[in-house]
Parts: sequence; C-alpha cells; structure tokens
Amino acid sequence: MKTDRIQAAEGDITRLEVNAIVNAANTTLLGGGGVDGAIHRAAGPELLEECRTLGGCPTGGARITRGYRLPAKWVIHTVGPVWHGGKRDEDALLAGCYRNSLALTAQHDIKSVAFPGISTGAYGFPLERAARIAIRQTRESLQAHPDIEKVIFVCFGREARDLYDRLLSHPPQSI
Repeated sequence: MKTDRIQAAEGDITRLEVNAIVNAANTTLLGGGGVDGAIHRAAGPELLEECRTLGGCPTGGARITRGYRLPAKWVIHTVGPVWHGGKRDEDALLAGCYRNSLALTAQHDIKSVAFPGISTGAYGFPLERAARIAIRQTRESLQAHPDIEKVIFVCFGREARDLYDRLLSHPPQSI
C-alpha cells in the first residue's frame, strides 16, 4: 500500500479542498461546539436541515450528508466516544468511527477525505492513543478500499501535527 495516501496537516478542516470532510459530531447530529459547530456554521443552515432527517447516529457509527456551502461536497458525521479511562470500550468505538467513515467514503466513490482528531477535544480521549488508533484503522481500511486516494488528518496545533507525522513515519506493525 502506498503510504503517501495518508498525511497530516494543520489548518481549518472547513476550508480544505477535499471531496469529503469528517465531522466529530454528537449523537443527535444537530450541531455542537468545536469542529462540529465550525462545520455547521461553514456549511450553512441546510446542513442542519438534512441532519434532522437522519435520526441521529450511535457512537462509533457514521452518516453522510451533502456539504452545502463547504468546499467539500460531502460531510461524513461520526460520533466518537467520551473517554472514561479506557474502561467502556472506547478504543473499539473510536476505531469504528474511522472504519465506518471510510466505508461510507468508499460507498460514495469519494476519493479524498479529511478527518479531525475525533474525541480528542471536549470528549477527553488522550491524543497519542487516539492518533495511533486513527492511523492503524485507516491503514487497515485503505487496504479494503483501494479506490480512496487520500486521507488527511487535520491537526489542531503544531504538537498534534508533529505527533501524527512521527507516527505516520513508523511502519504499520509498530503503531
């Protein structure tokens, strides 16, 4: 598998020129703070209207909507787990966010997708642990979905970007 299909970047996910962006949503899909709020503001009120028709999303699941006023044509909404010290299956639920989001990416013939740091903000998931899960699951999913050309991890701050760059430079078996 070509490793250049996965990269890290620092910036505003709502401005990226990719086919789809992933929204770190809550279970209602009706907007919130952080990345979720920024995506809803940038996409416009039509996004909220479409999200109302979806009936929510379980933790670890994913749903897809149009991107409306975003540069991205699609928004994939996924609900990450709240960190409870690793005692409530948080690792598996977070891996499900990436697996299910990338499955939707493939189903909709989306070639490029950008992810935020799911669950690493207000939900309290430790950043390095989350990054390792994100990279591991993305590498596995890309083997199953060879038509996805590019996955970008959009990092909040230089420290997160450096962490992702370091982990991406490691061979898959060491993550």
